[in-house]
Amino acid sequence: QVQLVESGGGLVQPGGSLRLSCAASGSIFSIGDMGWYRQAPGKGRELVAAVTGDGSTAYDDSVKGRFTVSRDNAKYTVSLQMNSLKPEDTAVYICHADGYGGLYDYWGQGTQVTVSS
Repeated sequence: QVQLVESGGGLVQPGGSLRLSCAASGSIFSIGDMGWYRQAPGKGRELVAAVTGDGSTAYDDSVKGRFTVSRDNAKYTVSLQMNSLKPEDTAVYICHADGYGGLYDYWGQGTQVTVSS
């Protein structure tokens, strides 16, 4: 079993920046890809950004050029640097990791990001 704990998030004005971090514990040797999803009120959960063990990244089109995902394999952490934030980025951001080659999915509890003036 893997536990994921997020930190960061909060309220920011449009155009501002925030950084989210997520730390993994437990059976960390099983972790493969890590990343971030988000869920806005009344909407489904969507992938924001992901990073593989060797550092390859993928982003949703809506955040390309504004968000940067990174991971520290030594510490089993994944971070999301969010710049030029827009009101439509408002959502609960949820850390994700897969384990045992994708056999398991692990989720954090989520952290609220609100972009508003």
